Amino acid sequence: MTYKIKIKNSDAFVLLDDFAFEWLSTDPYYVGIDFLNNLRVHSSGCAVFQKNWRNLTGGYQTQTIYLHRLIAEKYLSHEKTSKKALVGCLNGNKLDCRVENLCFRSRSEASRRRKTHNRSGYVGVYLDNKRYRAMICVDGRQVHLGMFDTAEEAAAAYQRAQREWLKKKEENSEKP
Repeated sequence: MTYKIKIKNSDAFVLLDDFAFEWLSTDPYYVGIDFLNNLRVHSSGCAVFQKNWRNLTGGYQTQTIYLHRLIAEKYLSHEKTSKKALVGCLNGNKLDCRVENLCFRSRSEASRRRKTHNRSGYVGVYLDNKRYRAMICVDGRQVHLGMFDTAEEAAAAYQRAQREWLKKKEENSEKP
């Protein structure tokens, strides 16, 4: 069963599995801070809980808990590695926090999957002196793919490189 929880600062809803909802609604800490009733949409598009606490020096400290990360840490911790430490959503909906939609990703994989806001309209494609440069990040380093006359050609080169990288990654993971 899936629960829909209304977000405080938006008309949107967060989707949760029944077991995750049960955990968050019965855990004494999360009940004590009224976690489920104080979820908000963060500027990143994710559901978060934020609260200011008074610290010992008289100032304030902000606590931020990302819902998708909290659920992934609880139910998918066996998939987390030192390289795959970021939590992503498989269907692209950051408010869908069901376990089946969450996965751990590397920084480069998350970078490739994010939506772009650059002027070319394509991830990994940049306007450079009236031509388009295609670049991809592989294992933490930038790889230049070439210069192209159109953004579409550069995006196609990026897509080819991404498919090749994913294919190599799958082949390496299948080896004993």
